[in-house]
Amino acid sequence: MSKQDTPDSSSVILRAIQAKRDRSTERTTDIAAFESALLADIETFDLDAAAKLASQDHAKASSAGLSDPYLVFPEISPNRVSASPVSSKAGHTPVDLATLKVENRGGLLGQLRQQADVRQRELHSAMAQRTSSNVAIDQALNYLFFYLHDFVQQLNIVKPEVPREYVLLEALTLKQLSWQEGFSDYRKQSQSDGALIELVTFSYSLSGPGTIIVEREGLAIERFRTQLFDFGLQFTCKEFRNQRRFVERAEFEIQPQLSVNARWKADFDKGVLILETRNLERLGSAIFTISPLYLDDALLDEFGRMILGQPNRFRELAKR
Repeated sequence: MSKQDTPDSSSVILRAIQAKRDRSTERTTDIAAFESALLADIETFDLDAAAKLASQDHAKASSAGLSDPYLVFPEISPNRVSASPVSSKAGHTPVDLATLKVENRGGLLGQLRQQADVRQRELHSAMAQRTSSNVAIDQALNYLFFYLHDFVQQLNIVKPEVPREYVLLEALTLKQLSWQEGFSDYRKQSQSDGALIELVTFSYSLSGPGTIIVEREGLAIERFRTQLFDFGLQFTCKEFRNQRRFVERAEFEIQPQLSVNARWKADFDKGVLILETRNLERLGSAIFTISPLYLDDALLDEFGRMILGQPNRFRELAKR
């Protein structure tokens, strides 16, 4: 290339600067045109039409899913059944399966509920009966205590003779006994158990004149000694031994003093009163079962006559 054909460096630079300016001008023109078009679209945008179009698109997209507004999903609760959702069809009203009850009497759950209901009614009935029975026993023993408390106070002043003979042996009896002193008391349950009266006790002592002498030999000595202990009699024993130091004979000196007691116990399980007596009508023990409903003035008066050794109908009335 000749020197003439070599382009002037200054002219080359000028052309480059001009080309750059031309491209910058075109870019600025394009941006201005885009902004004008965007503003025009915003001014002409229809919001209602766009919302309607979006709703249509959502319905098309959810037709294969679980977003159908007509599907009913029941609320789960202990008294309702869960069921598969039922879609609304033409001519049918959607069914709310949440209103269906679970009490299917033919199922296992229904049978268990029936059994539980029956058991609860039985327990409530038994509790009500037991409460009523316990109250009746408590009231009867309360009435009994006040009767015996007043009864024993009068006897402690009068100190009557009790015309009853207590047979100790075939030819040996305790008789001509008189009232010495009596006492009555009661006991309640703990507060946690209801604080009901569960026991009324009545005791007294009788005494007569003189002493009773009884002799026994050999094996009969210990049998008689045990018998006297069982009856609660007071006695002394003088033993006679042979040369080998064996007891051959014994002489018992018995005091004509007798302790008598009666215990009225509550049997809350059976709903009755148990009367346990010792040395009341005879030497030894006796037991009576009495309904608290029949513990009235008539029965207690007969009980008092029995204590005093008078003719009475206590056994007859106690069997009611």
